[in-house]
Amino acid sequence: MSERDDVGNDGEAGEGGRVYDPDDDHAFPDEKVNRILPALTDDEEITALLEAQNVNPVKRKGYNDHGKKHIWIVRNRALCLYDLLKRGGVEFNGATGQGLDEADEAVVIALAAELHDIGHVVHRDDHPYYSIPLASDVMDRILPEFYDTPEAVRVKAEVLHAILCHHTPEEPLTTEAGVVRVADALDMERGRSRIPYQRGGRSIDTLSSRAIRKVSLKEGDGRPVLVEIEMVNAAGVYQVDNLLKAKLRNSGLEEHVRIVAVNTREDEGEDVLVERIEL
Repeated sequence: MSERDDVGNDGEAGEGGRVYDPDDDHAFPDEKVNRILPALTDDEEITALLEAQNVNPVKRKGYNDHGKKHIWIVRNRALCLYDLLKRGGVEFNGATGQGLDEADEAVVIALAAELHDIGHVVHRDDHPYYSIPLASDVMDRILPEFYDTPEAVRVKAEVLHAILCHHTPEEPLTTEAGVVRVADALDMERGRSRIPYQRGGRSIDTLSSRAIRKVSLKEGDGRPVLVEIEMVNAAGVYQVDNLLKAKLRNSGLEEHVRIVAVNTREDEGEDVLVERIEL
């Protein structure tokens, strides 16, 4: 699949976006995750899976993008969301609950974001459940490069939990899983629906994504995270209210994330149906 034409290199609709940079100062120990990230992006099997996982949802089902660009954006936004939450003093309970280090929290988030959708190679329907065995196999190969066996088992357990819980019927039991769940929904800009739209797709998922121009993550006022969403017509309400709101619910992050969506334009001559949504 080709890259999205209307999402900038920063993955944040071209301007003003927050990007995870390993060289920046972060509010968490970042040495472990920064060592692992190149292993993920350079891995031949993972790259092939990310390309193959887009065939069923996009080519065969006409859904929005679930390929390499989606994964890049979700991983980036998950790590940025994690950093903002840590800056805001939010406590995480996944890695540390397993007796792992604080530095392993970001590793869990990055791995889960990278591998959460690979079950699409089997089928779009129920893909999170297919992602579990596939991701387990990948981690069995990669994690021994960075962890002794007991720690690798515990990291894998947390990653698999987060992968499963990006699916809304499953309730996250860890803050790390909640971050991955919400970050998955934050990839909603119009570029994600470009291919199905060009092929004539006019589903609510496609049309609502076309209405979202920009998503930005910022430090909040009163809450650690502010998510700002710019939409150009009322169709974007579906992305915000039905998809993002559903992912935020029961994520464990409800009290820490503020979402503001603003309608910046309606078609000429039409009433503005929705000006602003705040969650």
